Amino acid sequence: ISGESATRATHTMAGLQLEDDEPVDHKPIEEEKCKPKCQKFLELYEACVERISGDETGEAHCTGQYFDMYKCIDDCAAKAVMANTA
Repeated sequence: ISGESATRATHTMAGLQLEDDEPVDHKPIEEEKCKPKCQKFLELYEACVERISGDETGEAHCTGQYFDMYKCIDDCAAKAVMANTA
């Protein structure tokens, strides 16, 4: 195999999409499927956002709740996302 054919063969063996095929990002799809399983963390984050909405100082934040929520979603989605990357 030489030239362009070698490049195509390499991309095919590496599991990459070729020219006209658009790669599909499965992560957002899997994250949406996991959100119901992480409802508790979503509710805690939303409660925090509501609680600090009147903060005039700009010092209040919900970073901890946000990271907890997305850790739950990421942990849930990771296996399915990785299964679709091969």
